[in-house]
Amino acid sequence: ARQFNTMTCSWGGMGYLWNRPVCFVFVRPQRHTYTFMESHAGFSMAFFDETHRDILTFCGSRSGRDVDKIHETGLSPVFNDSGYILYEQAVRVITCRKIYADDIRSGGFIASAERDAVYPEADFHKLYIGEIQEILERS
Repeated sequence: ARQFNTMTCSWGGMGYLWNRPVCFVFVRPQRHTYTFMESHAGFSMAFFDETHRDILTFCGSRSGRDVDKIHETGLSPVFNDSGYILYEQAVRVITCRKIYADDIRSGGFIASAERDAVYPEADFHKLYIGEIQEILERS
């Protein structure tokens, strides 16, 4: 059985935190990817050019619980020596070792209008911060 999942994630960013280059992403607990984020020490982020917009759309609208995204999209997964998943079609892949994770909480919102607009069902994301291990670019 496949030991990874892929999802289209639009909430996140990069920066410098705790004297390290980091990436941060947000994943809702009901997403299939959440299980993998919880059970692995790291994660990878793959970036695609516009010619692969259909793959991003498909992976953002279907769950890996229900469909084989790799088969359906034609993605070509490859694992690097550290065990991170890469895709041959990606123009850039960033691998990260998780260094922090915490749940977004209702009480943490200073502006309740944003909370109510984004989380009407109170299905708060979990924040994952990963120290960047490697940035791979296709030439």
